[in-house]
Amino acid sequence: MTNSILLGAIADDLSGATELALALARHGMKTVQVMGVPQEGISFGDAEAVVVGLTSRAIPADEAVAMALASVMALRDAGAEQFLFSYGATLGATVAGNIGPVAEALLDFLEVPIALACSASPAAGLTVYQGHFFVGSSLVSDTPMHQHKPTPRADSNLVRVLQSQTTARVGLIPLDIVSAGYEAIRALLFRAQQAGFRLMVADAVRDADLRVLGEAMAGTRLVTGGPGIAMGLLENFRRRGRLGMAAEPERMVAPKGRAIVLAGLGSAALQDQVQAAIDAGMPALQLLPSEVASGTQAAADVANWVLRHAGKGPVLVYSSDDPDAVPAVHEKAGGEAAGTLIGQLLANLAVILRDNGFSRFIIADGEASSVIVAALGVHAFRIGPEIAPGLAWTRSVVGPDLALALPSGDHVAPDLLLKAWDILDGPDLSAAQNSTGGTGQPQERTA
Repeated sequence: MTNSILLGAIADDLSGATELALALARHGMKTVQVMGVPQEGISFGDAEAVVVGLTSRAIPADEAVAMALASVMALRDAGAEQFLFSYGATLGATVAGNIGPVAEALLDFLEVPIALACSASPAAGLTVYQGHFFVGSSLVSDTPMHQHKPTPRADSNLVRVLQSQTTARVGLIPLDIVSAGYEAIRALLFRAQQAGFRLMVADAVRDADLRVLGEAMAGTRLVTGGPGIAMGLLENFRRRGRLGMAAEPERMVAPKGRAIVLAGLGSAALQDQVQAAIDAGMPALQLLPSEVASGTQAAADVANWVLRHAGKGPVLVYSSDDPDAVPAVHEKAGGEAAGTLIGQLLANLAVILRDNGFSRFIIADGEASSVIVAALGVHAFRIGPEIAPGLAWTRSVVGPDLALALPSGDHVAPDLLLKAWDILDGPDLSAAQNSTGGTGQPQERTA
């Protein structure tokens, strides 16, 4: 075995990148996650996988393409053998979508004739059958995501959705082909390539389907899809003797410092998690988008409130739970999105808190988390203990010494925010913070 980079991945948002990095680490790959396009001269150490988390999900397509190409070029120059473009299950955070343009650009840049597109995550109840995306037993168009703002999921047909985003011809690998095994998949891909197809949406209703799809991608230069497809990809390296057997995950020691939860505009699941934290007695301050837009709520004022309430454990700062407030904020802020305003305030707040001894952050805002982490000065981190499937604590390796957890809207457990502290610090964080021998700072504890 060598320590070369076997898999170089890019993800279109930070929480998705963390989910992918955790999946790779859990299955035995030495994994480093990078924040944004890799800086020139950055060292990946002995990493076997590098995951780049981008902020490209909801930006103009040409900007998303530029970020993706720059990242893949850096990974290629670092010696990556195979590339994975990872994205959300519903193929985009904007109606137009950036996944198609980025995938097409990567196909051309890497000179790859055809690539897989499989965004299913059966373990999370997200499956694809006959090209249609299901949440549990319901088509996504029949779930509350149908009215999700600002990106309603009116069409469950992923072939049609992806085709609307790209000039590359999009086809389907149906479940009967997937169930027939990797040779059947490769034969269909060959026929599809001959017919002019370049992207192939794949059905997957079980983790076993993801593994066989990954096996069919052995030796291919580019794969696209959700984090689940990585399961099969790394087994290809293991079969070739390039990757050792999975070892016990490394335990993480939390840095000294105080704790904060930052929750921006989010899903109904995030709202439930916020309410559970409040019900459990966590001190909480709500940000109102209209007040943020007018300047009535500013980062310095919020920081003063946090510092007054942070003596006995984690503190929560969260945003409005009313998506209908967004249009009014658009008008008041001259068209700037409410999420952008909230995200910038939270980023400014995070920096103030970091400079005042906060070192443990839960950042529950899928779109703004990248902005917040960038403001904190974190450029790369390693994966620590798992909080929930697809979510882990991380600790920075480039930048200030911080512990970060970055849950996405896909995590539905109502006790998620509370459980995170149990895993990092034991069941009573306040006790840890009060057992400092008078220093006012918690001792380091092994997670």
